[in-house]
This record gives sequence, C-alpha cells and structure tokens, in this order.
Amino acid sequence: MIKLLLIEDDKLLSDSVAEILSEVGEVTPVYNGDEGYYEVMENDYDALILDVMLPGLNGYQILEKIREQGKTMPVLMLTAKDSLEDKIKGFQEGADDYLTKPFHREELLLRVMAMLKRSLNLVGDNQLLLGNTTVALNAHQVEVEGQSIELNGKEFDLLVYLMQQKNRILTKEQIFQRIWGFDSETSYSVVEVYMSHLRKKLSKANSNLLINTIRNVGYILAVKDHD
Repeated sequence: MIKLLLIEDDKLLSDSVAEILSEVGEVTPVYNGDEGYYEVMENDYDALILDVMLPGLNGYQILEKIREQGKTMPVLMLTAKDSLEDKIKGFQEGADDYLTKPFHREELLLRVMAMLKRSLNLVGDNQLLLGNTTVALNAHQVEVEGQSIELNGKEFDLLVYLMQQKNRILTKEQIFQRIWGFDSETSYSVVEVYMSHLRKKLSKANSNLLINTIRNVGYILAVKDHD
C-alpha cells in the first residue's frame, strides 16, 4: 500500500485532496505545520503533499527541516502563491513539484503519480516491476513470469515495501513500523516470521528477487544474478 501524508490546514480542501488521492494509496491528513513535521519525521511515507501557508511551521520551513534530516520522499507543494519567486524558493528547499490552487483533479493525480513512478519505480497502471516479479498494487496481485503467487495481506505489504526500497538496507524497526505500526500489540519478531514465509514463497515461484539479511542491521532486497 502506498502511503501519502497530506499537510493542509483547509479542512474542506484537505478532504477533497484526500478523496482524490485515495485512488493512489492511503492518505493521512494533518492540519497544522508543527504536527505535520512531527508526523513526517516519526512515520514512513512514500510522498508528501504540502501546503505552504500553515499554522505553526509553514510549508517551506517543514520542507527545509525534513531535507536537513535526510528525508528523501518526493514532495508536492500546494499553494495559492503562483509567483516565480515562490516556486523557486520551494524548489530550492527540495520540492519535487509545485501545484497552484485551484487545480484540477486530473492534474493532481497525474503529478503525484509522476513523482511516485520516479521514486518507487512504478510502471504501467500502478504496478511495481523488479526482476521477473510484478506486483499490481490496486489488484493486490503478485506474478512471477505470468504465474500468480498467493500472498496474505502482510506478506503482500512486506513485498511491496521491499520492492519500493530495493537495494536499500531496512532495519527490522523500520519494517515493523511500516507494516504493523508501533501501536501494534505484536513484537518485532513477527518481521522475521513473515520474512521467512515471503522468502519461501518467492523461491517456490522461481522469483529472482533475493531478500538478504544484514546481520544485526536488517534486510535488503536485490535481484539475483543469473547463474
């Protein structure tokens, strides 16, 4: 599941944007700049849709701070300001795109999807493709060279997250927070259990995706070299 964070203080506009972007993934709305900064630093999101004029920290301040802290998710700025200077400022602080209010539904969707395709390696109609393995996000289907793999909900979410973060080391804590959430009553050991199940199912289906364990650090997904 793609996770989007929306920081917009206009409740009606926020509801509208959230409804539009529900076609893309799960949207978490926040209405205050300070709370938005806390949310983006404490949780893992695939993209941020960020208003400029906010109570508390404004959009430029949030963007500057999260980039300084190493957050690399793509950011789309939403603003009523359409001057060249404002746009330049947003890009200088690390924005990936800029959308001026009011905007059309289709343009918002296209811009967010364009960002995600670059950052998450999306192909086609909301699909992930890595090696010989394809994941249809909307349909919750996984195929290896055209043959379906049956994955349960968490196994599917785990594979999606690993594919989105290919060649990047993910700690057990990062994986637990993303898939189960820190409010979950289960323990971190569940990550090892599901990782083992997923490995076995990928191997049985002859997927060339390889989940490597980095001892005392975490896991990394790569494409297996040809023999």
